[in-house]
Amino acid sequence: MNIKKFSLYGSEIAVVKSNGVCIADAQSALDFMMSVNYETGSHSIIINKEMLIDDFFILSTKIAGEILQKIINYKFKLAIVGDFSGYNSKSLRDFIYESNKGNTIFFVSSLEDAIERITRV
Repeated sequence: MNIKKFSLYGSEIAVVKSNGVCIADAQSALDFMMSVNYETGSHSIIINKEMLIDDFFILSTKIAGEILQKIINYKFKLAIVGDFSGYNSKSLRDFIYESNKGNTIFFVSSLEDAIERITRV
């Protein structure tokens, strides 16, 4: 896992990259958030979608809801970067759409989009 921190518009942002799954359930999400926060002091995190267990994108498993609830409860912001066009689930597409309308969780296609969304006030 590679963590880079930078400041932009008064926000500390951690960009975390990994080739493997780092977040598989609510507890690993909490451990991940606290580790990143400890190392960077940031409550804004950008990750690549490959860091999430595949079951995250199957909403019936409820893993996405449990993980995102931890992020919201601890007042973090999370941008997930990747290509989400390959998912055929209407409920997942709706979930992504609704998440992107909020201020906490974002599903984006590029690092630039992630930075823009995560730094919005």
